[in-house]
Amino acid sequence: MDIELGNIQERFADLVWANEPLASGELVKLCENEFNWKKPTTYTVLRKLCEKGLFKNENGIVSALVSKDDFYSAKSKQIIEESYEGSLPAFIAAFMSGKKISVKEADEIQQMIDRFRKGD
Repeated sequence: MDIELGNIQERFADLVWANEPLASGELVKLCENEFNWKKPTTYTVLRKLCEKGLFKNENGIVSALVSKDDFYSAKSKQIIEESYEGSLPAFIAAFMSGKKISVKEADEIQQMIDRFRKGD
């Protein structure tokens, strides 16, 4: 799967994920309303994302081959690998720089760490 998407491709993908499975004609209408696109533009972007392995268009029905969660998980891992030499602590330190988190957020993060240590 190719996870390199431009901003508009990512917005398009989010639109598909939010509405799939859907008829390609319905996707054209959604893109016209959301992006003010003409039919050929919608089909061009859809074709490119099908070529990247994210979606399929079979018999006029568009559906995901990769879930939104799986896509964004892979994208996050790629960012950590490429920008932080694979170091999750370095990524978190950069992300948290100058930010404060709530007690609730800290508890949620701790619960994730605890689940990881238990092997869940």
